[in-house]
Amino acid sequence: MSKPIPLQYRAPLWLPGGQAQTIWPALFSRSSWSDAPQFKRERWTTPDGDFIDVDRLDAPSAPDAPLLVLFHGLEGSSQSHYSRAFASIARERGWAFALPHFRGCSGELNLAPRAYHSGDFEEIGWMLDRFKAAHPGPLVAAGVSLGGNALLRWAEEAGDSASATARAVCSICSPIDLAACGMAIGRGFNRLVYTRMFLRSMVPKAMKKLEQHPGLFDGERLREVRDLYEFDKLFTAPLHGYKDTNDYWARGSAKPHLHRIRVPALVLNARNDPFVPAACLPSQEEVGNDLVRLWQPPHGGHVGFPSGWPPGHVMQVPQRVCDWLSASL
Repeated sequence: MSKPIPLQYRAPLWLPGGQAQTIWPALFSRSSWSDAPQFKRERWTTPDGDFIDVDRLDAPSAPDAPLLVLFHGLEGSSQSHYSRAFASIARERGWAFALPHFRGCSGELNLAPRAYHSGDFEEIGWMLDRFKAAHPGPLVAAGVSLGGNALLRWAEEAGDSASATARAVCSICSPIDLAACGMAIGRGFNRLVYTRMFLRSMVPKAMKKLEQHPGLFDGERLREVRDLYEFDKLFTAPLHGYKDTNDYWARGSAKPHLHRIRVPALVLNARNDPFVPAACLPSQEEVGNDLVRLWQPPHGGHVGFPSGWPPGHVMQVPQRVCDWLSASL
């Protein structure tokens, strides 16, 4: 890496607190300096006969330009505010940009008796290998929330071989301790607002999956779930090879394995993130890996990081992240 990139963020005075810094930017802040980025879609067939949809930035770039691959968060897509922001920064720099949708997140239900999850490092690896094989320039990757944890898990499992695919990786507001984060989102305001929001889309999609594959899980019990712990127990864990929620959260978490990463990695978490308690975040000494840099600003919320005057924008932190990634090029 070249000289260190200053990583700084200060929240605007008019938007205090982690909840406001999470909700307002997602709903109201600008996610592009100019026209919203436009995407073109392509469909890939997966090794198990399923499909994923990849949205690429529909803007010219040199054949050997860097490719930024962004992995979205839980129930996210290329239309999420953070996706538009990163695509806008890539367009500004002349980079290629691609966002692969996790299975079932592109607007069409996938085919296989599975979905996606925080520890899906094998799927991440397959996607990155395919991007790398088709792109002559260097590749960098970032992941937001769930996508960032899965990306880190890939880097951890890939070890020394990761650098042959990606020059650097970054996770943004990722639940690297799934148990702590799962408990946090299941309490108080988080349970009333965010848990309900996620289940409002996840449960119907799961029920459609049951129509595809009768007997896959207990539909009557799933209709009654009120938190992500129960959803993961009935759906996520058994469909993806885990014993139960606790097994999934333990084996899927990136935090215990950060020392295994052998490619430059930036791990960004706001310390007032409602989903990711500051108490569960590691220190640089605990990580024990010079290739992993922690950035833990006191403010920003969950994938918020608003800047400027009302309604604000969400461009500052994606810009700093891309500055950091570009240092690896």
